[in-house]
Amino acid sequence: MTLKNVNTVLATVGALFIAYVGLSYVLVPESTAPGFGLPRWPPGDGDGFLVLKGIRDLVSGMAIAAMVLTGQRRALGWLLLVIACTPLGDMITVLAHDGSSAAAFGIHGATAALVALTGVLTLRETRARPAAAEPPSLALQ
Repeated sequence: MTLKNVNTVLATVGALFIAYVGLSYVLVPESTAPGFGLPRWPPGDGDGFLVLKGIRDLVSGMAIAAMVLTGQRRALGWLLLVIACTPLGDMITVLAHDGSSAAAFGIHGATAALVALTGVLTLRETRARPAAAEPPSLALQ
């Protein structure tokens, strides 16, 4: 399997996974939220913020899918590096609010690392190849 195929599979699985998580937060935020890692959730109208999180995740998945489907490999690599900041921010938020360290590192930290690694591998796959040296000219000058 080539690096391009591995990267495409990783990006596609990532896009589907984060879109699924986002859709779960939009449709059933009260049952999805406890797995995030925070010790408690805001009561009452706090569910609106969970839906916002779901929309953010759904759009992230759609953006990755758009880059995969259009074959924009270099843009995909950079997009993945940028999107890796979201689970990194989630990890920091969970840790800063006395949430589960296991969820912070095991869910959010691992996700950030995998997304960033996929981005780096995709950029590596698309890096410019050095031009072959031109043979010396045989023409008399």
